[in-house]
Amino acid sequence: MTSTTHSVDEVLPAPRLFALGLQHVLVMYAGAIAVPLIIGRALKLPPQDVAFLISADLFVCGIASILQSMGATQWFGIKLPVMMGVTFAAVGPMASMAVANPGVDGARMIFGAIIGAGIVTVLIAPFVSRMLRFFPPVVTGTIILVIGVSLMKIGIAWIFGLGVGPTAPKLVDPANAEWLKTVTEAAGAAGATLPAVPKGLALAPSVPNPAYAPVSNIVLSLVVLAIVVCVARFTKGFLSNIAVLIGIIAGGVIAAGLGLMHFEKVASAAWFAPIMPFHFGMPIFSPVLILTMVLVMIVVMIESTGMFLALGEMTGRQVTQPMLSSGLRMDGLGTILGGVFNTFPYTSFSQNVGLVGVTGIRSRFVCVAGGVIMVVLGLIPKMGALVEALPTVVLGGAGIVMFGMVAATGIRILTAVDFKTNRNNLFVVGIAVGFGMIPVVAPDFHMWLPKAIGPLVDSGILLASIASVVLNLVFNGATGDAAGLREAAMSAEA
Repeated sequence: MTSTTHSVDEVLPAPRLFALGLQHVLVMYAGAIAVPLIIGRALKLPPQDVAFLISADLFVCGIASILQSMGATQWFGIKLPVMMGVTFAAVGPMASMAVANPGVDGARMIFGAIIGAGIVTVLIAPFVSRMLRFFPPVVTGTIILVIGVSLMKIGIAWIFGLGVGPTAPKLVDPANAEWLKTVTEAAGAAGATLPAVPKGLALAPSVPNPAYAPVSNIVLSLVVLAIVVCVARFTKGFLSNIAVLIGIIAGGVIAAGLGLMHFEKVASAAWFAPIMPFHFGMPIFSPVLILTMVLVMIVVMIESTGMFLALGEMTGRQVTQPMLSSGLRMDGLGTILGGVFNTFPYTSFSQNVGLVGVTGIRSRFVCVAGGVIMVVLGLIPKMGALVEALPTVVLGGAGIVMFGMVAATGIRILTAVDFKTNRNNLFVVGIAVGFGMIPVVAPDFHMWLPKAIGPLVDSGILLASIASVVLNLVFNGATGDAAGLREAAMSAEA
């Protein structure tokens, strides 16, 4: 390296680039595969399609990371060591869309909303930095806290089972179901004197379902959780950073030993397959769904801004306004690519920002190498099939950690907020968190509202975002600044 080369622009030897890039991949891998698993299963797609979503996600993660770190013209890419991954902020709205519209058509609607939101993000990126004053730490911390708490619902469902479907807590008594069948057939017979069974009549579930929360699943989830905690507690550096991944791998091995994990689809999956655009057909563009995703992307861009400013501090490279705009445009371009290649909205991964601080390696080419590794993994369908084969109960134990850490990050940001001399901040956080919990506690609260706004209000994250911004303006005014956001982001990665 010459004296004129900044550490961010240093090109390390290839073996070291590969090792450090692989470390970045391993740190983000668990988070990268979580979202396609959640949404794929929420859409009730067959296992091979869920596996494809995982492969597509890894592929686009790699492409977006390369473009963000390397830069693509002056318009795209912050040119800092950034790994891009699917944002958890979009999980709530996308899961709502998936539940309302399961199957391929639901996937096409989600991808249409993502492409539309990505285009809007590219266009508004230069203006987002001017909105920083509306997102001080009291707002960003609250939003991230609600993201984590909202996602906890998913992690818990992975362990015990969904409230509906084959894993519902109760089932219809088979004897009662047989009786109703007999009565229905008798009423429909020729010359029957029985009145016809009312259309839509169904028996209420009344007997416990053995598939819901079996003790074996709870124990396995606790084992995975214990492994993650032990690795995080008793190891340091690299191993500690990948504690969640180690827990998932260990849980998969145990599940395979217990006969809970099956590898037929892994064996039948190809070793190589290209990721083709519009795998599920042409996207469906719904204005309301696009608006929902645009609101999500505004939150994502604010989070990314904090991460970029924190990275600038860590690497010693000042983040200028043009750099910030280029980085945020890349969030939009990555999201467009996500919709085109059958995956989801993209943002900078916070754990990888933290890894830059832990390792002290500032070269952006390390993340370029990590992106190349992700692209290669995405082109190997067996990797996606292997992840899809993991029982959800294994992911549940790890999910408690992953989603809990998201919530803890929000709490950590809030610790820097002045609650002692400014009691108004208590109102901002308390009320906004309450709004965020509405869809979690009362998922059918909007049943009498216009159906068109259902996806818009079904996300506690969006409700909390709007509430926290409005309440902060009412109580504190537009007092946020870049320094505050930078400080919040850096505290989140400490």
